[in-house]
Amino acid sequence: MKKTDCILIGGGIMSITLAKLLQEIDSSINVTIYEKLSSCALESTQSINNAGTGHAGFCELNYTNFDNHNEVNIDKARKINGEFEVSLQFWSFLARKYKSFKPKSFITQVPHISFVKGDKNISFLKKRYEALTKTLPFKEMQFSRRRETIKQWAPLVAEDFKDNIAMTRVDLGSDIDFESLSVQMLKILSTSKNFSLHTHHEVKAMSQKNDKTWDIKIYNSKNKATILINANFIFIGAGGSSIQLLQKSNIKNQIGYACFPINGEWLICKKSSITKKHFSKVYGLAGPKAPPMSAPHLDLRIINGKRQLMFGPFASFTFKFLKTGSYLDLLKSIRIHNILPMLHVFICNLNLLIYLIKESASSYKDKMNALKEFYPLANEKDWKLASAGKRVQIIKPYKKIGGKLEFGTEVVWSDDSSLAALLGASPGASTSVYSMLNVIEKSFKGSINSKVWKNKIEKMVPSYNQDLSKQPSLFNKTRRSTYKTLGFKI
Repeated sequence: MKKTDCILIGGGIMSITLAKLLQEIDSSINVTIYEKLSSCALESTQSINNAGTGHAGFCELNYTNFDNHNEVNIDKARKINGEFEVSLQFWSFLARKYKSFKPKSFITQVPHISFVKGDKNISFLKKRYEALTKTLPFKEMQFSRRRETIKQWAPLVAEDFKDNIAMTRVDLGSDIDFESLSVQMLKILSTSKNFSLHTHHEVKAMSQKNDKTWDIKIYNSKNKATILINANFIFIGAGGSSIQLLQKSNIKNQIGYACFPINGEWLICKKSSITKKHFSKVYGLAGPKAPPMSAPHLDLRIINGKRQLMFGPFASFTFKFLKTGSYLDLLKSIRIHNILPMLHVFICNLNLLIYLIKESASSYKDKMNALKEFYPLANEKDWKLASAGKRVQIIKPYKKIGGKLEFGTEVVWSDDSSLAALLGASPGASTSVYSMLNVIEKSFKGSINSKVWKNKIEKMVPSYNQDLSKQPSLFNKTRRSTYKTLGFKI
């Protein structure tokens, strides 16, 4: 039986980021990624399967809601902004250290805009703006109701708009091709003698031994062979199928967890006469019964160096956990211990379920009408429908027999922290570095406390374990350095 230090299951942005962090911290650690597809970053990380937004709380209105005192709560936006800054700092570090790591190939400065209509929503946006701009990370946000300004910010949106509208804008927003980012990190990882990647490999079983190590049975679909690997640590970062792999582990802490799968589609335009007029990401409010992750947005995307516009995502219910998955995925994930949480969530969120099922039957014309709420002069012949991948939301045990639907991400650990599984979706890839540093902190706590490890992490991420928003000097110094390296104008 072959032995290794760390096995990472799934070849997406999370596993690749974790592998790169570990190799930077201690190159003697043996890290192996197993991916069941023909190459990495083909599911949620693939460019077309995500919004490509560097989620920083600048434009995502679902990160700021009214509290019980009718005040806008900005805690989530601030938290996600800080976590995204960690990613930017790490990518900046890689760009300075490796000549082959080219930020321009995966990150582009694209303003982030929030867009609302009607007096009630404009009042909310103004309160949000006033609350956010009192904090350091959001101090440069702009607000406007002026038609001339809005036309400069988002020409397509303002082209034929007759409603009462308002926008906020942050120039330091970003568009990110996470697929390209993953490929670049993999190229650097491939030069390490203690890193290996195996595609066409699917984990079939895993069990923990008395010595706390793990035995993993892996099937090679290319040569039809089964291998056995022993590892000290397992990370499950397999997107929608993470729940199924977590269940294979049989750890106590996975009891009660289940998933609520949501399908997505985009409307995409590649016509240059249109794409050249739109140079921002414009986020609106989700519908009254829509899930937060389906908040409509009209985005400039840069994929493989080419501009395109994407509108959506259009959410609907699905039984599949992955684009390459099976319609039996949801059924196969049902266990005795998660039946009640699943029933509780589906009953309590019946309106959401009905909404998603109805959306499954919506026509191309319906989707074009939704686009025209953003871009009134949109022409059907210029836009094509494409899959936006799957987003498997978390159902977690709640109050003994009940369940709770979560739209964020969460890591589930074994009691001894030798296994960690990432569940959920947004903000996902944008906060991958922060999330994976948390995994390292908990699963390698014996080593992370050493001065050597801490110094290496602080070199990669200067704001490690610090709140930049409360330290103006460090914030300004770090932001200038990071954004300059990544090619932003500040």
